[in-house]
Amino acid sequence: MQAIILAAGMGKRLKELTQNNTKCMVKVNGVALIERLLFQLEPYNLSKVIIVTGYEGQKLKDFIGGLNIKTPVVYVDNPIYDKTNNIYSLSLAKDYLCKEDTLLFESDLIVEDSVIKLLTDDPRETLALVDKYESWMDGTCVKLSDDDDIIDFVPGKKFKFDEIKSYYKTVNIYKFSKHFSQTHYVPFLNAYSNAVGNNEYYEQVLRIITMLDDPEIKAKRLSGELWYEIDDIQDLDIASSMFCDKDDRTRAIQRRYGGYWRYPKLIDFCYLVNPFFPPQRLLDEIKANFDTIVTQYPSGMSVNSLLAAKNFGVHSENIVVGNGAAELIKSIMSNIRGKIGIVRPTFEEYSNRYDKKEQVVFIPDNDDFSYDADDLIAFFSDKMIKTLVLINPDNPTGNFISKEQVEKLVAWTDKNNIMLILDESFVDFADGDKNSFISQEFVSTHSNVCIVKSISKSYGVPGLRLGIVVSGNTSLIDFIKKDVGIWNINSFAEFYLQIEEKYSKDYLKALELFKEERKLFISELNELSEFLRVIPTQANYVTVELLNGRNASDLTNILLDKHNLFIKDLTGKIKNGKQYVRIAIRNREDNKKLICALKAEMK
Repeated sequence: MQAIILAAGMGKRLKELTQNNTKCMVKVNGVALIERLLFQLEPYNLSKVIIVTGYEGQKLKDFIGGLNIKTPVVYVDNPIYDKTNNIYSLSLAKDYLCKEDTLLFESDLIVEDSVIKLLTDDPRETLALVDKYESWMDGTCVKLSDDDDIIDFVPGKKFKFDEIKSYYKTVNIYKFSKHFSQTHYVPFLNAYSNAVGNNEYYEQVLRIITMLDDPEIKAKRLSGELWYEIDDIQDLDIASSMFCDKDDRTRAIQRRYGGYWRYPKLIDFCYLVNPFFPPQRLLDEIKANFDTIVTQYPSGMSVNSLLAAKNFGVHSENIVVGNGAAELIKSIMSNIRGKIGIVRPTFEEYSNRYDKKEQVVFIPDNDDFSYDADDLIAFFSDKMIKTLVLINPDNPTGNFISKEQVEKLVAWTDKNNIMLILDESFVDFADGDKNSFISQEFVSTHSNVCIVKSISKSYGVPGLRLGIVVSGNTSLIDFIKKDVGIWNINSFAEFYLQIEEKYSKDYLKALELFKEERKLFISELNELSEFLRVIPTQANYVTVELLNGRNASDLTNILLDKHNLFIKDLTGKIKNGKQYVRIAIRNREDNKKLICALKAEMK
């Protein structure tokens, strides 16, 4: 068996990275794509590797010459690489195709070793490697039968988004038998090139072949193995975080703070959203209005305040909508002065937005990090604070103060002229259904309280970036409205606010479903009590202390590397010498996968 690698392209979308080098010389974590691939092929004892060169071909040859590759390397030059597409590059190597079985690669791919092994171990002689279509993929797709026949090739211009569930993406790696090349591929390649020209793609030839009664080629489906096609700098960034050491991969993914749909098969147990809302009908309503929403300006701040006021039952002068709660927190913290009280461990956005020298920190002195209003009052009474931040339930501990306890804290802060920032981002997940303080009656009589709520978290729409602040302190609300942009939320977020109230019953049902799932999930975690301890929670996440020498960083890396499950390592947040992780509570299917992975790795 031999290999052919198509490496003639210019890689213009990588800009300065390919200004003086061919695309396959771009490095991922210090290793060039072509270097990685050639060394991956070494164990297969191939008769040779044929590389079709073009742009900066001599530099590529010189680079490969210094790699000490044992497999013989043969070069075929494409002198008109800038005027042709890859069908011409492959046609230049067609004589090699007809001489023996061939592995065919495009040079802008990065794959893990198991991808190549899957192809070579499969006894079927001619295969196209494919993977289930995901939103990050681009290029030619195929439709398959149950027995792996390729029913149709779907080029980009014929791609139909309403059919994506039936699509598989071609990985651009193939195994051609000598017989297939002689009787099928090369004859059709010649005919197609003569009829259409050389400014085409070699997969078009495969598309025609699959129409035959006996095309010989079958699909080989991947099942979670990692690969990525690098066309631009964002692809390169993602590939760098996928193909690195375990520790580096975890850190690289954490630094992205989202966008995880671009990571194949990754299940996110780190970020905290409602797993049972929004309902499909709400999403369908947004989709039905997509064209209008995407082509129209959103309303200004005053209109969006009216929408939020309608949804949350307060006056528009008492509420402001933000591009996520983070935007509003930044504005709030820029408007306060004096010492502030902070509870730790907690969500650090408030603390990060304020002078550390002016922060007074309370740390609960118990294993569950639990506290109530009496604890806070006792600690802060003599600290001369001007503002107290209470996240209820707290993050990451899940500690929850009852409504009666919060009322006690409200009275104490009011009496002592202290501003209370009450973050209710997770309060809807707490047991009971009347835990929120958002009401016109409350804000009208308690101007010292500023209530923050992340709609993204509670309502499961983090991509919309929505949050609110509610307060009887109209001077603060006015300041925030002037501080943020007049069009600080987009039209999709505005449309969601416009229609959300119609789905209030669905939301209440989603909360009940969640509470049932939380109870079940925690009971399953408690079955692993030999290895972990669950800290009581009233939020949509649970913090777990690892026992018997288990290490949080190791567990996080293993779950990500072996199971594609992403959890939060709390080692850097809780610095008491113990090991903790935080796990978001998702739906039943995802939670079962995590429980199975924990059992596999801990026992």
